[in-house]
Amino acid sequence: MKFNRYQKIQVKINETIASEKLQVITDKGDNLGILSREDALKAAREKGLDLVEIAPLAKPPVAKIISFDKYRYEKEKQLKKQRAALEIGDLKIVRITFTGAQHDLETKAAQISKFLEKGHKIQVELRLRGRQMRFKDLARQKLQEFLPLIKHPYKLTSDIKSAPKSFIAQIQ
Repeated sequence: MKFNRYQKIQVKINETIASEKLQVITDKGDNLGILSREDALKAAREKGLDLVEIAPLAKPPVAKIISFDKYRYEKEKQLKKQRAALEIGDLKIVRITFTGAQHDLETKAAQISKFLEKGHKIQVELRLRGRQMRFKDLARQKLQEFLPLIKHPYKLTSDIKSAPKSFIAQIQ
């Protein structure tokens, strides 16, 4: 599900509400019951607020007496939370080298553990450069030895794959 950053909040307010009967709720959450549209508009004007239709598909539709700016702010805040929840789980790529020292590998493993705690998927990539291409068997072995260094529990989502100049393992 994708969200548009500048998505407009489209609701009916005040005179644009077409329904003749409305279930009306005040800004404090009190239920005023089923009122005609004119009575609901009058109650909103008395408080200096707007009448916002919040559930148009309900029978009868539900409207709330609230400042439209406040309602829009709350909805945008809610959309941001939904977007943030969707962004978690992105693919993070961590590269290790064929000649990497043990401490470097432990540091990368600790970073991967942090990513896993946050719910990200990780692609571990061991790149081969130049003359290292002759030692593909050792490179695959190095990647297999690296994976147990990750302290956070994980699941290997795909076997170690061989790419033209690297070996790739995806974990979750």
